[in-house]
Amino acid sequence: MRTRRGWVEPEVFFRIVHAAQVGHHGDPAATHREQTVEIALGPKGAFENGNIGAPTRRMATARVVSAVPPSRGNPKPPREPKTPRVVDLLRKAIEWRSLLDAGKIANQTEIARQEGIPRARVTQIMGMLRLAPKIQKHILSLPEVDTRPSVTERVLRPIEAITNQSDQLKEFHKLMM
Repeated sequence: MRTRRGWVEPEVFFRIVHAAQVGHHGDPAATHREQTVEIALGPKGAFENGNIGAPTRRMATARVVSAVPPSRGNPKPPREPKTPRVVDLLRKAIEWRSLLDAGKIANQTEIARQEGIPRARVTQIMGMLRLAPKIQKHILSLPEVDTRPSVTERVLRPIEAITNQSDQLKEFHKLMM
């Protein structure tokens, strides 16, 4: 059916229902798992009054039928756990601060030149030093992970902007929940 804007109401509906059952011990059908997949295509109203075909197939209990195709080629190896980047960045900021305080480096521009990064990026990384000591300690104690860490430098930036350390801790705890 056409509407004013030219949209057409769908005339084909698609539904899949999957059910798996295992028989009881002693039952002759106990060695089989019944899996039913129902697929029905048709115009509007095709599913009314039980108008659905239901092909059934029996499988041995040890074999599971999956709709997921087998992977091709070599599967990716599991990721190696590594230190979260935020930990490395905070360590770098602490190192840079100690070099600046000792007079071994004149300013952040010199750090940027040595590291081959923009001066603004050095400022962003150094901003992590504005975090409350408890937050810094927590970040430095983060374990190695093989997934994306929940704490990143980017999500910490708004917390760095808070001047009150107890307010920083409150916001950090909200982030960790």
